[in-house]
Amino acid sequence: MPAIATMKSLAFMNKWVSSLLLVPSKVVTEKLGCPADFGFGELVWPTPGDEIPFWKNKFPSRDASPEAPAEIEKDSNLMHIIHITAEMAPIAKVGGLGDVVTGLARACLSRGHTVDIMLPFYECIQKQEISDLALITTYNSYHDGNWVATNAYHGVVSSIPVIFIEPSNQFFKGKNVYGGSYNELEAYLFFSRACLEWMQVTGVQPDIIHVHEWQIGALPLLYWDMYQSLSLKKPRIVLTIHNMEHYGECRQEQLSKCGLDGSIYASVEKAIDDRTIGHNPERLSLLKGGIVYSNAVVYFGILNGIDTVIWNPATDAFLPAKFHAQKPEGKKICKYYIQKGLGLKSEGTVPLVVCITRLVAQKGLHLITHAIKRAEELGGQMILLGNSPVHWVQKDFEDLANLHNKGTSTRILLMYSEELSHMLYAAADIVLVPSIYEPCGLAQMIGMRYGAVPVVRKTGGLADTVFDVDDPSNHEKANGFVFEGIDEGSLNWALDRAFRHFIDKPEEWNRIVQKVMENDNSWNNAAGKYMEIYNSIRVG
Repeated sequence: MPAIATMKSLAFMNKWVSSLLLVPSKVVTEKLGCPADFGFGELVWPTPGDEIPFWKNKFPSRDASPEAPAEIEKDSNLMHIIHITAEMAPIAKVGGLGDVVTGLARACLSRGHTVDIMLPFYECIQKQEISDLALITTYNSYHDGNWVATNAYHGVVSSIPVIFIEPSNQFFKGKNVYGGSYNELEAYLFFSRACLEWMQVTGVQPDIIHVHEWQIGALPLLYWDMYQSLSLKKPRIVLTIHNMEHYGECRQEQLSKCGLDGSIYASVEKAIDDRTIGHNPERLSLLKGGIVYSNAVVYFGILNGIDTVIWNPATDAFLPAKFHAQKPEGKKICKYYIQKGLGLKSEGTVPLVVCITRLVAQKGLHLITHAIKRAEELGGQMILLGNSPVHWVQKDFEDLANLHNKGTSTRILLMYSEELSHMLYAAADIVLVPSIYEPCGLAQMIGMRYGAVPVVRKTGGLADTVFDVDDPSNHEKANGFVFEGIDEGSLNWALDRAFRHFIDKPEEWNRIVQKVMENDNSWNNAAGKYMEIYNSIRVG
């Protein structure tokens, strides 16, 4: 075992669509010059009563150009990197994990490296989003005393090579990435071994196997205690922890189902979950095991970037109008489009606040709830897009939606939509990220890319990327509004200042918008730091 090198629905649709009588249900074609003199010709405007919600329309292909940006300099010491993950944007995305994997993979490809992503072939993946999909290997992989027939497919997603692992049992069946009828923990144990088994069968030996989160936490154990003694000698393991909230709690007998002896890892030095010591039974933590058995572990220390190919308002296929820092007029169209489509008052002179997030405690639920009320009090508008895996949280926000969604200033949309998230970032004047803790955060960076000024709580990566416009020490970097407390008054202080700037200082606001759109939050810098880690542990 190596020494550790630690581096730092739509069913709900909120019941408001059918009850809203604000706009007739038929689609109306208007000239943009009528509601506001934008000068963009004619556009078909959506309404809340449309039979097909506007974010479910057919869009041009969103597949990214395979060409790397010309300004990205190629690395000299090239290597083969395989990411193994439960998520990948945009085809299997639940949160920021999917964005990070795709963005980092693309950045490393741009620098000249060979990169693959290995992903479960979830039943819910839309195959039309995959280019050149083909079966490449049929093999067997072990689970619970049996060898399970498994298919490996190769395809291309957003110009990134992907290997999809499809077992013949019930694993990864269902309408969503998570929450199928199978045992999720056992499915990811199987997937972790199946990825190594595929490398064993095909003779593929990357320089780096980069695993992500607790779902792939067993892979480093399997590698060093099983496959490294077989034929996989070359790879070294990097683990990135995206969220310490989830540990991958695992019983010894569950770990044994992937072919390891679970009892061997029930020690403080290996994988025992320290929180369960003295309990009956004590349990293991896949995340801890991954930390102990990986060559390098990344949590704090490397600030993520955003995928500037997927997140690019100048080319975004989901937007009704494109725009960029030097030609921002299209952003007004996007705001008006969203207001029309969601039944909000079509008003350009009031700020539109957007919050796109998973509704979990980490994200500051009480602050999000308060922001909805405060934005209304200030005469602004707010849209919340997200849902919660916690039943009572989802229910609380359903009640809020029933309370607020009948008006013309607030929309609470309890669902996930990649298409709508792009549109909302483009429409937003303000992007709200009031997290209690946030190792990095992507929403504030995506929002800035789309010309939305961030209002954030000063923590983790939010503090590293957003600097208060009213802090004289941040004059050069100033790009948003920051608060420190976890109370409603602290949020008010930042949100109120943002509203005053928007309403009373339009020229200064526009300068901030241009500044945030020109910020370089791309993956290239972060990718360089990852390359330093890869090179520090690679063989040869």
